[in-house]
Amino acid sequence: MKKIKIIFLALVFTFNYSFNAFAKGVPESFADLAEKLMPSVVNISTTQTVVTNTNPFPFTFPPGSPFEDMFKEFGTPQERKSSALGSGFIIDAKGIVVTNNHVIQGAEDIIVRVNGEDEFKAKVIGADPLSDIAVLQIESEETFIPVEFGDSDKARIGDWVIAIGNPFGLGGTVTSGIISARNRSIGLSRYEDYIQTDASINSGNSGGPLFDMNGDVIGINTAILGRSGSIGIGFSIPSNSAKIVIDQLIEFGETKRGWLGVRIQEVTQEIADIEKLDKPRGALVASVAENSPSEKAGIKSGDIILEFNGEPINEMKELPMIVAKTAVGKNVEVKIWRDKKEIFKTVLLGRLETSEDFKASKEPEPTLKETEIENLKITVRKLNDEDIKSRSLPNQTTGLVITKIAEDSPLIKSLAVNSIILEAQKRKIRNENDLNQAIKEVMSSNQKTILLAIYNTENQRRYIGVKLD
Repeated sequence: MKKIKIIFLALVFTFNYSFNAFAKGVPESFADLAEKLMPSVVNISTTQTVVTNTNPFPFTFPPGSPFEDMFKEFGTPQERKSSALGSGFIIDAKGIVVTNNHVIQGAEDIIVRVNGEDEFKAKVIGADPLSDIAVLQIESEETFIPVEFGDSDKARIGDWVIAIGNPFGLGGTVTSGIISARNRSIGLSRYEDYIQTDASINSGNSGGPLFDMNGDVIGINTAILGRSGSIGIGFSIPSNSAKIVIDQLIEFGETKRGWLGVRIQEVTQEIADIEKLDKPRGALVASVAENSPSEKAGIKSGDIILEFNGEPINEMKELPMIVAKTAVGKNVEVKIWRDKKEIFKTVLLGRLETSEDFKASKEPEPTLKETEIENLKITVRKLNDEDIKSRSLPNQTTGLVITKIAEDSPLIKSLAVNSIILEAQKRKIRNENDLNQAIKEVMSSNQKTILLAIYNTENQRRYIGVKLD
């Protein structure tokens, strides 16, 4: 009995030790940390001229009308000054400040307030709308107190964080919370990998820092969920991604992102099944830009990119961010899934900012004879020269333009009218007979899923897998 008691106590001690080793208590106070960091966080106010027309009438008086002179001031464009508020933080003793691009976009004058008292004019060193980051230089010979960047990759869900900023113009406001989630995408910018936090963030916090408990910046507060203010869901740009952009803006005044030259889409379960891939992963190449790095390296439409520069691509959205962070002019090895096996290509990366990739154009009106495709429950017409010209498609493009889609069509959620079917089962479609033949072959097999290559209404080339009844 005594032996059992000893074992029990040993287990209890071991459990408590293990729990305490992993668990960290709630900070007793954030006061010391906040006091240390406050001098490095700034309030930003901007002004710009907005031109408005104050004419209250839904019409204008004709020239020579007796009312023209009387009411002419109502139709004259009026200028007024508009102001905006935001936050930022100092990263260099010489007064280099980081904030959001949307805080200073279009600004004619930028005023930075340090320590809630001292005001300085600032100029823009560089700004990047794609990542919503801007870098400013305070116009002063004074020495400022900078903060350091932390490693955002080490930030974990549940870690304590504090945000300092200028919500609603109330400078020097400190809020605390935890990291609620990682790798969030909310549709605000091209490159999204947000840290989600429940530290209260409101209008005016934009551009302010998100600190870890070491006092290092692990994020730039950028967005909130809830139009009326914080509802406990805020989003921050991770410091590791931001620092690459910031360093480029400081050095060059602009960004230099890697460019692969492909348009990609998600690998669905249907596409993974068709391609005999073990599971849905990677990024499916929907189209390759002419004279792009990918075309020169031999990457083709229909390839699935599994790895880029040694980094596995688990989801489609990961590839653009990894490519953008890779140096322009670097030779990169790309692992591809093609014809049910892995192959490797070496790509010499170009620069995104100098590329002219995938320009959208208007869609034409249908003009030719229409044919119904029974199994897909759609109506199509043959692609013609006018379509190719008006939509700026490659000259040798062949296919079928969708003119109608039935409500019970298997394509109803995937495509819209004026989409173009280019391939079926990776074979070119020249007319409706080619499409019907491909459908017939699939229906007679055990697979019952057809792989279509299409141009959507924005002229983006994509693949879709469609289950046939």
